[in-house]
Amino acid sequence: MMMSTYVFAEGPIDFSVSIIDEKPIGHDRPKAPMRPPVVYLEDHTLAFVADHPEYILNIKDEDGEVVYSTVVYSTLTQVTLPSILSGEYVIELRMGYWLFTGWIEL
Repeated sequence: MMMSTYVFAEGPIDFSVSIIDEKPIGHDRPKAPMRPPVVYLEDHTLAFVADHPEYILNIKDEDGEVVYSTVVYSTLTQVTLPSILSGEYVIELRMGYWLFTGWIEL
């Protein structure tokens, strides 16, 4: 297992946690609360701390339109967002029934 150390001036992204109504294939309804992921942002790089599951990452503009989407595999510790993105965005991480939502400024 590879461990990475990150030093950031600001704290992690503050995520709210919700349950998606649609049923993912092969998954039962969740029975326990889920802890949000620990993700830091520096410039246009998201850093995922500790082991994490696979997520679908969506970046949405103020109109709710997805401007960037990718899969964050469990083996990734960093994701670099496109440098053309500038301003405030909603960040979503989806995992099964779970949706983690926060705000970022690029």
